[in-house]
Amino acid sequence: MEVKKSPQADLENKKNIFLEIGLMLALGTILFAFEWKVSGRQPADFVTVSEIPTEIEMVPITMMHQITPPPPPAPKPFDLLEIVDETDPLPDDLDIIDADYNHEAWRCTVQGLEGEPERGGRCLQCFKMRLLDTARYAHENGFSVITTTLASSRWKSLEQINQAGRYAVENYPDVIWWDQNWRKGGLSERRIAIIKEYGFYNQQYCGCEFSMRKEESPSL
Repeated sequence: MEVKKSPQADLENKKNIFLEIGLMLALGTILFAFEWKVSGRQPADFVTVSEIPTEIEMVPITMMHQITPPPPPAPKPFDLLEIVDETDPLPDDLDIIDADYNHEAWRCTVQGLEGEPERGGRCLQCFKMRLLDTARYAHENGFSVITTTLASSRWKSLEQINQAGRYAVENYPDVIWWDQNWRKGGLSERRIAIIKEYGFYNQQYCGCEFSMRKEESPSL
């Protein structure tokens, strides 16, 4: 079937005109936008930068304080002792202090530990009591180092002795506990040689009444 269409109704012939009209509208819109002017009045919601309140941050002034240097370390006991030749006579002004012995106070200290063996809990409490009195006397009379001959005996616990010594000087910063191991470096052998040379009495137990009773009790 042949399509019949009027030439006047065919829009294909007018497409160039429509293109020109569209270009003219677009150009006019662009020119209108360029010519558009904004009023100099600013909206009330906007403020200038100068009107924004600024909070001034106060930076603290750093002061240089003088730092007190730490005190020098306590001198080693070897620096405080004067080593003399064993053949030199003792000075005449050498004071030997015989402290008071309070047997009842000692019994109260070891109460409940009477049956403890050598190197047991009774020994530790005994060491603490005696070395605490020693540290107190040293503090009150200007002595800076304390130790004990018990540390040279192999019948005693060196760990207990040092524990008691550190305990004794805790409240006396001017007194040093000398934890020298007198059983090493030939010191123990030297001790035995001196005992034999001078005929010193040497017992194999502590010497307190409880250890002595155990030593003297007949074996089963």
